[in-house]
Amino acid sequence: MDRVLVTGGAGFIGSNFIRYLAETHPETEIVNLDKLTYAGNLENLRDLKGNKNYSFIKGDICDKKVVAKAMKGCDVVVNFAAESHVDRSIEEPASFIKTDVFGAYVLLEEARKQDVEKVIQISTDEVYGSIQKGSFTEESVLNPTNPYSASKAGADRLAFSYFATYGLPVIITRSSNNYGPYQFPEKVIPLFITNLIQGKKVPLYGDGLNVRDWLYVMDNCEAIDLALRKGKNGEVYNIGGGSEKTNLELTRFILREIGKGEEMIEHVKDRLGHDRRYSLSFEKIAFLGYKPKKTFENRMRETIQWYKKNKKWWIPLLKKAAFERKSVS
Repeated sequence: MDRVLVTGGAGFIGSNFIRYLAETHPETEIVNLDKLTYAGNLENLRDLKGNKNYSFIKGDICDKKVVAKAMKGCDVVVNFAAESHVDRSIEEPASFIKTDVFGAYVLLEEARKQDVEKVIQISTDEVYGSIQKGSFTEESVLNPTNPYSASKAGADRLAFSYFATYGLPVIITRSSNNYGPYQFPEKVIPLFITNLIQGKKVPLYGDGLNVRDWLYVMDNCEAIDLALRKGKNGEVYNIGGGSEKTNLELTRFILREIGKGEEMIEHVKDRLGHDRRYSLSFEKIAFLGYKPKKTFENRMRETIQWYKKNKKWWIPLLKKAAFERKSVS
Protein backbone atom coordinates (compact mmCIF):
# COMPACT_ATOMS: atom_id res chain seq x y z
CA MET A 1 0.00 0.00 0.00
CA ASP A 2 1.76 3.13 -1.24
CA ARG A 3 -0.91 5.83 -1.50
CA VAL A 4 -4.30 5.89 0.27
CA LEU A 5 -7.29 8.14 -0.30
CA VAL A 6 -9.26 8.62 2.92
CA THR A 7 -12.60 10.36 2.38
CA GLY A 8 -14.17 12.12 5.33
CA GLY A 9 -10.74 12.21 6.91
CA ALA A 10 -11.41 15.38 8.90
CA GLY A 11 -14.28 13.73 10.76
CA PHE A 12 -14.20 11.69 13.93
CA ILE A 13 -13.34 8.15 12.80
CA GLY A 14 -11.61 9.27 9.60
CA SER A 15 -9.16 11.56 11.39
CA ASN A 16 -8.34 8.88 13.93
CA PHE A 17 -7.75 6.41 11.08
CA ILE A 18 -5.40 8.84 9.34
CA ARG A 19 -3.49 9.30 12.58
CA TYR A 20 -3.37 5.52 13.01
CA LEU A 21 -1.98 5.06 9.48
CA ALA A 22 0.59 7.81 9.94
CA GLU A 23 1.84 6.22 13.17
CA THR A 24 1.82 2.56 12.14
CA HIS A 25 2.69 2.89 8.42
CA PRO A 26 4.73 6.10 8.15
CA GLU A 27 5.87 5.23 4.63
CA THR A 28 2.30 5.37 3.28
CA GLU A 29 1.16 8.51 1.46
CA ILE A 30 -2.24 9.69 2.74
CA VAL A 31 -4.63 11.93 0.81
CA ASN A 32 -7.49 13.33 2.87
CA LEU A 33 -10.60 14.39 0.92
CA ASP A 34 -13.19 16.15 3.08
CA LYS A 35 -15.97 18.65 2.43
CA LEU A 36 -15.48 20.19 5.89
CA THR A 37 -19.12 20.24 6.88
CA TYR A 38 -20.03 21.05 10.50
CA ALA A 39 -18.52 17.76 11.73
CA GLY A 40 -15.30 18.02 9.69
CA ASN A 41 -12.47 19.79 11.46
CA LEU A 42 -8.85 20.08 10.32
CA GLU A 43 -7.87 20.77 13.94
CA ASN A 44 -8.35 17.01 14.39
CA LEU A 45 -5.16 16.54 12.34
CA ARG A 46 -3.13 19.52 13.44
CA ASP A 47 -0.26 17.25 14.52
CA LEU A 48 0.18 16.07 10.91
CA LYS A 49 0.93 19.52 9.54
CA GLY A 50 4.31 19.38 7.87
CA ASN A 51 4.15 15.61 7.34
CA LYS A 52 5.41 15.13 3.79
CA ASN A 53 3.29 11.99 3.36
CA TYR A 54 0.02 13.73 4.23
CA SER A 55 -2.04 16.06 2.03
CA PHE A 56 -5.52 17.55 2.23
CA ILE A 57 -8.03 18.32 -0.51
CA LYS A 58 -11.23 20.17 0.30
CA GLY A 59 -14.07 18.72 -1.72
CA ASP A 60 -17.32 16.79 -1.90
CA ILE A 61 -17.38 13.06 -2.73
CA CYS A 62 -20.42 13.83 -4.90
CA ASP A 63 -18.20 15.97 -7.18
CA LYS A 64 -16.86 13.65 -9.87
CA LYS A 65 -14.02 15.96 -10.95
CA VAL A 66 -12.77 16.48 -7.40
CA VAL A 67 -12.93 12.74 -6.70
CA ALA A 68 -11.01 11.91 -9.90
CA LYS A 69 -8.27 14.37 -8.95
CA ALA A 70 -8.03 13.17 -5.35
CA MET A 71 -7.95 9.49 -6.32
CA LYS A 72 -5.25 9.84 -8.97
CA GLY A 73 -2.31 7.59 -8.14
CA CYS A 74 -4.03 6.00 -5.12
CA ASP A 75 -4.08 2.24 -4.80
CA VAL A 76 -6.49 2.15 -1.83
CA VAL A 77 -9.68 4.09 -1.06
CA VAL A 78 -11.24 4.11 2.43
CA ASN A 79 -14.64 5.79 2.48
CA PHE A 80 -15.60 7.35 5.81
CA ALA A 81 -17.41 10.30 4.21
CA ALA A 82 -21.04 10.27 5.31
CA GLU A 83 -23.78 12.14 7.05
CA SER A 84 -24.01 10.13 10.24
CA HIS A 85 -26.29 11.61 12.92
CA VAL A 86 -29.63 9.80 13.22
CA ASP A 87 -31.53 12.78 14.65
CA ARG A 88 -30.42 14.97 11.75
CA SER A 89 -31.43 12.26 9.26
CA ILE A 90 -34.94 12.21 10.73
CA GLU A 91 -35.23 15.99 10.38
CA GLU A 92 -33.67 16.24 6.90
CA PRO A 93 -33.04 12.93 5.09
CA ALA A 94 -32.20 14.30 1.61
CA SER A 95 -28.56 15.16 2.37
CA PHE A 96 -28.03 11.66 3.80
CA ILE A 97 -29.25 10.01 0.60
CA LYS A 98 -27.09 12.30 -1.51
CA THR A 99 -23.84 11.97 0.42
CA ASP A 100 -24.09 8.42 1.70
CA VAL A 101 -25.49 6.77 -1.45
CA PHE A 102 -24.72 8.98 -4.44
CA GLY A 103 -21.33 9.92 -3.00
CA ALA A 104 -20.48 6.24 -2.58
CA TYR A 105 -21.49 5.67 -6.21
CA VAL A 106 -19.15 8.43 -7.42
CA LEU A 107 -16.25 6.92 -5.45
CA LEU A 108 -16.94 3.37 -6.63
CA GLU A 109 -17.28 4.39 -10.25
CA GLU A 110 -14.05 6.38 -10.19
CA ALA A 111 -12.25 3.54 -8.39
CA ARG A 112 -13.38 1.23 -11.20
CA LYS A 113 -12.11 3.66 -13.85
CA GLN A 114 -8.75 4.10 -12.13
CA ASP A 115 -8.34 0.38 -11.43
CA VAL A 116 -7.86 0.90 -7.68
CA GLU A 117 -6.47 -2.13 -5.86
CA LYS A 118 -8.81 -1.97 -2.83
CA VAL A 119 -11.90 -0.08 -1.67
CA ILE A 120 -13.01 -0.18 1.97
CA GLN A 121 -16.61 0.94 2.45
CA ILE A 122 -17.23 1.94 6.06
CA SER A 123 -20.71 0.84 7.12
CA THR A 124 -22.43 0.51 10.51
CA ASP A 125 -24.17 -2.01 12.73
CA GLU A 126 -27.31 0.10 12.37
CA VAL A 127 -27.97 -1.41 8.92
CA TYR A 128 -29.12 -4.59 10.71
CA GLY A 129 -31.76 -2.82 12.78
CA SER A 130 -32.62 -3.97 16.30
CA ILE A 131 -32.18 -7.43 17.82
CA GLN A 132 -33.75 -8.63 21.09
CA LYS A 133 -31.48 -11.61 21.77
CA GLY A 134 -28.21 -12.87 20.37
CA SER A 135 -26.00 -10.96 17.95
CA PHE A 136 -26.01 -10.14 14.26
CA THR A 137 -23.53 -11.94 12.03
CA GLU A 138 -22.31 -10.77 8.64
CA GLU A 139 -24.96 -13.00 7.02
CA SER A 140 -27.90 -11.45 8.93
CA VAL A 141 -30.65 -9.74 6.96
CA LEU A 142 -30.36 -5.95 6.75
CA ASN A 143 -33.31 -4.10 8.28
CA PRO A 144 -32.49 -0.37 8.64
CA THR A 145 -35.14 1.65 10.46
CA ASN A 146 -34.20 5.32 9.99
CA PRO A 147 -33.01 7.43 7.04
CA TYR A 148 -29.38 7.36 8.21
CA SER A 149 -29.13 3.59 8.54
CA ALA A 150 -31.10 3.13 5.30
CA SER A 151 -28.66 5.37 3.43
CA LYS A 152 -25.71 3.43 4.85
CA ALA A 153 -27.34 0.13 3.90
CA GLY A 154 -27.77 1.47 0.37
CA ALA A 155 -24.10 2.40 0.12
CA ASP A 156 -23.10 -0.91 1.69
CA ARG A 157 -24.99 -2.97 -0.90
CA LEU A 158 -23.98 -0.67 -3.76
CA ALA A 159 -20.35 -1.30 -2.86
CA PHE A 160 -20.94 -5.05 -2.89
CA SER A 161 -22.66 -4.77 -6.26
CA TYR A 162 -19.48 -3.25 -7.73
CA PHE A 163 -17.59 -6.30 -6.50
CA ALA A 164 -20.19 -8.76 -7.83
CA THR A 165 -20.77 -7.01 -11.15
CA TYR A 166 -17.44 -5.44 -12.06
CA GLY A 167 -14.98 -7.35 -9.92
CA LEU A 168 -13.97 -4.18 -8.05
CA PRO A 169 -11.97 -5.31 -4.97
CA VAL A 170 -14.32 -4.10 -2.24
CA ILE A 171 -14.41 -4.90 1.48
CA ILE A 172 -17.16 -3.65 3.81
CA THR A 173 -16.79 -3.07 7.55
CA ARG A 174 -19.76 -2.65 9.89
CA SER A 175 -18.81 -1.28 13.28
CA SER A 176 -20.75 -0.73 16.48
CA ASN A 177 -21.00 2.68 18.19
CA ASN A 178 -17.61 4.39 18.26
CA TYR A 179 -16.36 6.73 20.98
CA GLY A 180 -13.10 8.47 21.82
CA PRO A 181 -11.16 11.69 21.13
CA TYR A 182 -12.25 14.18 18.45
CA GLN A 183 -15.90 13.03 18.31
CA PHE A 184 -18.24 15.90 17.46
CA PRO A 185 -20.16 16.83 20.63
CA GLU A 186 -23.64 16.06 19.31
CA LYS A 187 -23.15 12.29 19.76
CA VAL A 188 -24.22 10.89 23.10
CA ILE A 189 -20.88 10.32 24.88
CA PRO A 190 -19.19 13.64 24.06
CA LEU A 191 -22.53 15.46 24.44
CA PHE A 192 -23.02 14.10 27.95
CA ILE A 193 -19.40 14.72 28.94
CA THR A 194 -19.31 18.30 27.65
CA ASN A 195 -22.74 19.11 29.11
CA LEU A 196 -21.65 17.94 32.56
CA ILE A 197 -18.35 19.82 32.35
CA GLN A 198 -20.43 22.96 31.67
CA GLY A 199 -22.83 22.19 34.50
CA LYS A 200 -25.71 21.32 32.18
CA LYS A 201 -28.06 18.36 32.44
CA VAL A 202 -27.84 15.39 30.08
CA PRO A 203 -30.86 14.53 27.86
CA LEU A 204 -31.65 10.82 28.17
CA TYR A 205 -34.07 9.39 25.62
CA GLY A 206 -37.12 7.47 26.87
CA ASP A 207 -36.53 4.95 29.65
CA GLY A 208 -32.78 4.81 28.92
CA LEU A 209 -32.84 1.04 28.40
CA ASN A 210 -31.80 1.04 24.75
CA VAL A 211 -28.63 -1.06 24.41
CA ARG A 212 -25.53 -0.25 22.37
CA ASP A 213 -22.19 -2.00 21.97
CA TRP A 214 -19.41 0.54 22.50
CA LEU A 215 -16.22 0.42 20.43
CA TYR A 216 -13.18 2.58 21.11
CA VAL A 217 -12.31 4.41 17.92
CA MET A 218 -8.65 3.33 17.72
CA ASP A 219 -9.68 -0.31 18.12
CA ASN A 220 -11.95 0.23 15.13
CA CYS A 221 -9.09 1.79 13.17
CA GLU A 222 -6.88 -1.21 13.86
CA ALA A 223 -9.66 -3.58 12.77
CA ILE A 224 -10.24 -1.63 9.54
CA ASP A 225 -6.51 -1.84 8.81
CA LEU A 226 -6.63 -5.61 9.40
CA ALA A 227 -9.57 -5.95 7.00
CA LEU A 228 -7.68 -3.89 4.44
CA ARG A 229 -4.49 -5.94 4.66
CA LYS A 230 -5.78 -9.42 5.45
CA GLY A 231 -9.46 -9.39 4.49
CA LYS A 232 -11.00 -11.10 1.50
CA ASN A 233 -12.51 -9.09 -1.34
CA GLY A 234 -16.30 -9.05 -1.42
CA GLU A 235 -16.57 -9.86 2.29
CA VAL A 236 -18.22 -8.02 5.17
CA TYR A 237 -16.49 -7.75 8.55
CA ASN A 238 -18.38 -6.80 11.71
CA ILE A 239 -16.30 -4.82 14.21
CA GLY A 240 -17.57 -4.75 17.79
CA GLY A 241 -16.25 -3.62 21.14
CA GLY A 242 -17.78 -6.40 23.24
CA SER A 243 -19.13 -3.75 25.63
CA GLU A 244 -22.92 -3.70 25.58
CA LYS A 245 -24.45 -1.07 27.88
CA THR A 246 -27.89 0.41 28.29
CA ASN A 247 -27.95 4.17 27.79
CA LEU A 248 -28.83 4.49 31.47
CA GLU A 249 -25.75 2.45 32.50
CA LEU A 250 -23.61 4.59 30.22
CA THR A 251 -25.07 7.79 31.67
CA ARG A 252 -24.54 6.68 35.26
CA PHE A 253 -20.91 5.77 34.54
CA ILE A 254 -20.21 9.22 33.06
CA LEU A 255 -21.96 10.90 36.01
CA ARG A 256 -19.85 8.97 38.53
CA GLU A 257 -16.59 9.70 36.75
CA ILE A 258 -17.34 13.44 36.59
CA GLY A 259 -18.65 13.52 40.16
CA LYS A 260 -22.27 14.36 39.42
CA GLY A 261 -25.52 12.83 40.68
CA GLU A 262 -28.60 11.53 38.88
CA GLU A 263 -30.34 14.86 39.36
CA MET A 264 -28.33 15.89 36.26
CA ILE A 265 -30.37 13.48 34.09
CA GLU A 266 -33.17 15.08 32.08
CA HIS A 267 -35.52 12.45 30.68
CA VAL A 268 -36.72 13.50 27.22
CA LYS A 269 -39.21 12.14 24.70
CA ASP A 270 -37.85 9.08 22.91
CA ARG A 271 -36.40 9.38 19.41
CA LEU A 272 -38.67 8.37 16.51
CA GLY A 273 -38.02 4.77 15.45
CA HIS A 274 -35.43 4.31 18.21
CA ASP A 275 -33.86 0.85 17.83
CA ARG A 276 -33.88 -1.04 21.13
CA ARG A 277 -30.66 -3.05 20.94
CA TYR A 278 -27.66 -3.40 18.64
CA SER A 279 -25.30 -6.35 19.01
CA LEU A 280 -22.60 -7.69 16.71
CA SER A 281 -20.83 -11.01 16.47
CA PHE A 282 -17.28 -10.18 15.40
CA GLU A 283 -15.51 -13.55 15.34
CA LYS A 284 -14.73 -13.09 11.66
CA ILE A 285 -12.51 -10.03 12.18
CA ALA A 286 -11.11 -11.60 15.38
CA PHE A 287 -9.86 -14.47 13.21
CA LEU A 288 -7.71 -11.89 11.38
CA GLY A 289 -6.14 -10.87 14.70
CA TYR A 290 -8.51 -8.21 16.08
CA LYS A 291 -9.08 -7.79 19.81
CA PRO A 292 -9.96 -4.63 21.80
CA LYS A 293 -6.86 -3.51 23.68
CA LYS A 294 -8.41 -2.22 26.95
CA THR A 295 -11.67 -2.44 28.89
CA PHE A 296 -14.59 -0.12 28.21
CA GLU A 297 -14.17 1.44 31.66
CA ASN A 298 -10.50 2.30 31.08
CA ARG A 299 -11.15 3.70 27.61
CA MET A 300 -14.09 5.76 28.86
CA ARG A 301 -11.97 7.27 31.62
CA GLU A 302 -9.34 8.18 29.01
CA THR A 303 -12.05 9.72 26.82
CA ILE A 304 -13.52 11.79 29.67
CA GLN A 305 -10.06 13.09 30.55
CA TRP A 306 -9.43 14.00 26.91
CA TYR A 307 -12.56 16.18 26.78
CA LYS A 308 -11.65 17.77 30.11
CA LYS A 309 -8.20 18.68 28.77
CA ASN A 310 -9.32 19.81 25.33
CA LYS A 311 -11.98 22.45 25.91
CA LYS A 312 -10.28 24.65 23.30
CA TRP A 313 -11.16 21.99 20.73
CA TRP A 314 -14.85 21.43 21.52
CA ILE A 315 -16.14 24.80 22.80
CA PRO A 316 -15.78 26.48 19.36
CA LEU A 317 -17.58 23.50 17.79
CA LEU A 318 -20.54 23.92 20.13
CA LYS A 319 -20.77 27.60 19.20
CA LYS A 320 -20.51 26.79 15.50
CA ALA A 321 -23.21 24.11 15.70
CA ALA A 322 -25.53 26.44 17.64
CA PHE A 323 -25.02 29.16 15.01
CA GLU A 324 -25.77 26.76 12.13
CA ARG A 325 -28.93 25.48 13.82
CA LYS A 326 -30.06 29.07 14.38
CA SER A 327 -29.28 29.98 10.76
CA VAL A 328 -31.41 27.19 9.28
CA SER A 329 -34.32 27.45 11.72
